[in-house]
Order: sequence, then C-alpha cells, then structure tokens
Amino acid sequence: MSVVLDTNALMAPVEVDVRVFEELDRLLGEYDPLVPRAVLAELEELSTGNGEAATAASVGADLARRECDVVAHEADYADDAVVELGRAADCAVTSDMPLRERLLEANVPVISLRSGTKLELTEP
Repeated sequence: MSVVLDTNALMAPVEVDVRVFEELDRLLGEYDPLVPRAVLAELEELSTGNGEAATAASVGADLARRECDVVAHEADYADDAVVELGRAADCAVTSDMPLRERLLEANVPVISLRSGTKLELTEP
C-alpha cells in the first residue's frame, strides 16, 4: 500500500502534536510513504522563516527525507502533485480541507486528523 503525504501532514508533529507515522502504522500496518518533490520543496522553503511554522516545516522536511520516498511528478504545485500521485497511490494524508475535497472528488481515499490527535480514513 502506498500513501502520499502533503505538507501539513508532515508538519503535524510540531503543529498539532500528532505522531503521523505511528498513527499511519496503527491505521494501515505496512505501507510505503511517498512525498512529492514539490512538497519537500515547499517544506524547505517554509523552514527558512522564523517561528513555529518554520520549525514545523524543518521537522517535516527531515521526516520526509528519513521516512519517505521522495517522488518525481509532472505537477507544478504541491497540492496538484499530491492529487497526481494520489490517483496512483492507495490514499493520501492531508488535513487541508480544499485538498481533501479535491482528492475525494478524484476518488482517492484520504487520511486526515480527527478527534484531536488521531488520524482517520475517509473513503470517496
């Protein structure tokens, strides 16, 4: 099973204290985490700032490099890349509501934050 992670999913450990990979282990068992190159680039750009968002992005970029396969794609923007790769993967992880809706409309199951610090799968 392959799972595409977006920017906010990788920033969640700092921003909302969610252990994303532990939660994915709980939900899915074995899986292959994928990150579009555009998502890693977005995290790297955000990490150059100051404050909690920059720290969260830095942690997210580190997690992406250590835990995930960084994947090439055709899309120019991170959200478009998540949708593109999500169509070929088994599901995507995001709490971004507009992206979540796009994924569900594209018939891609979405894992998102529910009830505090737990992730939950939503089928299209």
